[in-house]
Amino acid sequence: MMSFLTTPVAEASVTTLMLSINRVLINPLIYFMFALAVVYFLYGLAQYLLNPDNEEIRKTNKQHMIWGIFGMFIMVAVFGIMNLLLTSLGVKDNQIKIQNGSYNVGKLQ
Repeated sequence: MMSFLTTPVAEASVTTLMLSINRVLINPLIYFMFALAVVYFLYGLAQYLLNPDNEEIRKTNKQHMIWGIFGMFIMVAVFGIMNLLLTSLGVKDNQIKIQNGSYNVGKLQ
């Protein structure tokens, strides 16, 4: 006899959710923000080098370069914090460790 009242149940854990959020949302956002910081730094550097005689423009572009470096530092720190968080949850490479063995969740990249 076939039962039509049962609903499918998806089994997941907090670590698989964290892996999915990290892989799909956070890592691409970190890469994008890092790229923006690099572009901002390079823009400030180019403007700084192209205007050697205007001290006001050079001062402004020094700030652009400093904020670009600061942005890159923040993105590297966020990436490190996320890896630390995943490592502390027991995630290593493409494995999620469970008490009685390991459960393969596939490649993270």
